[in-house]
Amino acid sequence: MEACDASIPYTLLGFLLQGGGDRPPANFCSSAAPGGQGFLKDYVARGTNALLWISLISVTFLLFRKLARLVGFWAKGSRIPGPPSPSFFGHSKLIAGCGSGANLTGYLSKLHESYGPIVRLWLGPTQLLVSLKDTTLIKDVLVQAEDKLPLTGRAFHLAFGRLSLFVSSFRKVQKRRESLEAYLNGKLAERANMISWKVVECVMGRVDTIMAKGILDCRSVSQHMAFYTLGVGLFGDAFLDWSEAATYEELLLMIAKNGCFWASYRIPPFWRRGYWKYRSLCMRLQCLTQDIIQRSLGQINQDSCKRTSDTGREAGADGTVLLDNTRSRGLFQEEIEEDVISKEEACANMLGLMFHGCLATASLIHSILTWLVLNPELQEKSYSEIVRVWGRTSGPDSLEVQKMHFLLATVYESARLLPAGPLLQRCSLKHDLILNSSITLPAGAMLVVPLQLLQMDDSIWGKDASHFNPHRFLSKAIDHGGTFEEHEKHEECPFISEPNKSAAFLPFGAGARACIGQKFAIHGISALLAYLLQNYEMRLKPDFENNSKPTVHDCLLQLQASPKVVFARRN
Repeated sequence: MEACDASIPYTLLGFLLQGGGDRPPANFCSSAAPGGQGFLKDYVARGTNALLWISLISVTFLLFRKLARLVGFWAKGSRIPGPPSPSFFGHSKLIAGCGSGANLTGYLSKLHESYGPIVRLWLGPTQLLVSLKDTTLIKDVLVQAEDKLPLTGRAFHLAFGRLSLFVSSFRKVQKRRESLEAYLNGKLAERANMISWKVVECVMGRVDTIMAKGILDCRSVSQHMAFYTLGVGLFGDAFLDWSEAATYEELLLMIAKNGCFWASYRIPPFWRRGYWKYRSLCMRLQCLTQDIIQRSLGQINQDSCKRTSDTGREAGADGTVLLDNTRSRGLFQEEIEEDVISKEEACANMLGLMFHGCLATASLIHSILTWLVLNPELQEKSYSEIVRVWGRTSGPDSLEVQKMHFLLATVYESARLLPAGPLLQRCSLKHDLILNSSITLPAGAMLVVPLQLLQMDDSIWGKDASHFNPHRFLSKAIDHGGTFEEHEKHEECPFISEPNKSAAFLPFGAGARACIGQKFAIHGISALLAYLLQNYEMRLKPDFENNSKPTVHDCLLQLQASPKVVFARRN
């Protein structure tokens, strides 16, 4: 027996084979004697068993760890006020029955009335939605919850390929977001007036053609304006002369309509013909993006040559675009050279900027045009202010646009009543959020702020919260019911310059994930409207008056349909 024991090597595996007080069988040595074959077989069998036991223990430990986290998640989530879960799958069927996000907001409105400013809703065994309506906690939560929902980037990735700007982890995009924010709200915001003038000229040329064929609605005009504003801002004047611009716009709208549907599949539905059609549209859009990037960079090089040859003047100074971050180097160029991202990824990031910016900007412009068309007296007030500040024909600069207090107030009021999206979404992926009210929001919970409920709260905005009243964003020295003549007398009274400081006004978000281009959007849209109203009068189609009145349903303001409009050039 001693010789037999000695044949087992003194290793960790040998120790495991001898462990537990078990001794080798009596025939162990005899079976291992001839050539050691029996011993090797038994050695391998025992080693395999040991590895299997180690694997089983490891998997069991991981499962128990995950189960413990899930139990903790359930325990923390159950402490938050909210309705009981009707089944193992939670309220997923109920939410699916609600349909759009606006109806979900209406359902959350009823829950807030019953359970208070913080409400939880189980969407499944591992999916917890927490809705916040408490203004004292919203800003704190949005600052702490830097990450977006884990699935929000799936639609972007599916449509545009690999991209790094629209990912869930804030740490991965923080530096890039900061550089983009500095550029959008700095150098590019200074050019907002010139961009707006070119866009109005281009869009109104198309509008005249469309009006000759039929009726035009506010939504179509808004989409065109947002598309060309972002296009000129990102790619420069080459975008206006690009023959594929109309095709590019059409593809963007088609992908925006179907992207979330195909991204809802956890496994790409390769067996569906519509999926491959959608993928071909995405590939076409990516090719067009690469084409306009090359055209824009070519124009930048030409402008650089003209500036070099002409030392007496700064030729092409207005040709600065987002791609030309340092005049001769494109956006993401340094990261490409450092192998941080590839050229395909940089193209996808640019396409994501164009896609996301167009949707948000078009929504805000549509809201503004709708209110101005439905309220001709407000349109005339804005026009009178524009004439007073600019004159009838002179071109403005950025400082003059900031003097148009009533126009800026109209932009903010439109964003308040009809924000770009019904819910502001965040998610803290790794850390629990402990609120001042001793309520803990577990990591992984989907945090939402129902913007329309918050921005139409009577206790915050007054009894006229559901009415369009731009004066609420003007100085308190001007009575909300005052006439425009009274407003002119208080020309020096400041416009509320920082309405975003209010926790109840979040059309551009707040915290680390706030919209990086909100200053550019406000300046650009204000200048765009000023140019438009200076030269055109918007009139509602007579037989459409009864179909365009906004209604309040389930505490939400809803437009029946996009108003049909007619543009008349001013004398």
